Amino acid sequence: MFGIPLEEVLILGAVLLAGGIATGLLAGLLGIGGGAIIVPVLYYLFGILGVPEDVRMHLSVGTSLAVIIPTTTRSYISHNKRGAVDHKTLRIVAIPVLAGVFAGAALAAVLGGDLLKLAFAAFGLMLGGQMLFLGTSHIQMAKDLPGRAGLSVWAFFISVFAALVGVGGGSLLTLLYTTHGRTIHQGVATGAGIGILISIPGAISFAVAGWPEMARLPPFSLGYVSAIGTLLIAPVSMLIAPIGVRIAHAFTRRQLEMALGVFLVIMGGRFLVELLLRYAG
Repeated sequence: MFGIPLEEVLILGAVLLAGGIATGLLAGLLGIGGGAIIVPVLYYLFGILGVPEDVRMHLSVGTSLAVIIPTTTRSYISHNKRGAVDHKTLRIVAIPVLAGVFAGAALAAVLGGDLLKLAFAAFGLMLGGQMLFLGTSHIQMAKDLPGRAGLSVWAFFISVFAALVGVGGGSLLTLLYTTHGRTIHQGVATGAGIGILISIPGAISFAVAGWPEMARLPPFSLGYVSAIGTLLIAPVSMLIAPIGVRIAHAFTRRQLEMALGVFLVIMGGRFLVELLLRYAG
């Protein structure tokens, strides 16, 4: 197929299809459908496929951002119909978010895979620890969101970090909202809008940055974005997620928070342990 051995294409498709099923189940079960789940799933799947380690994390992050595009768009539209999106904040942060995405993607292009692993490990451990020890009882930092300048600074750094680790930024924005007197529902809804602003330019940037490495990447890669991975994981995960949702209703909210916290700590911790063992040796 297109000069590529059919067996290699079938193996790639089968492995990524399995990844889409796993991602959808975890997303529906644990209530999160972004890079926090997709990046580690992709990283280990690409490892099975023999993708070189020095570009594996880049490919995982770029593909994650592409997968997030339809899920965040669908989420934004659904929340917007319910009137939960804070459009005033979105208008304020739009330009800082775009600037942060391009800065984060440019930084990721020059960073080695180990530094991207470290960034994701920090993200997983921080968010997982928050879920395990705080749950929905967040620290109250202020009674309302900061002003235009403060929001712009927050948005810039959130989007830089989101581009580095391949997430939509929704979970980070939700933490900002819940610690500043806003409801978690408004944070999640507005975070979906932020996710659109991050994922589209982020995926494009990773595709461009990875173009020189095309010879070392799996078939049907567009730079650091696996096209076949995106096309398989995005629709499959969206179809499978309702099954995870039905399973989730058998558990309490706190049990699900604990499950998500354990998952993120394990994934982030595993990346961190790999790095420590490598450099200790």
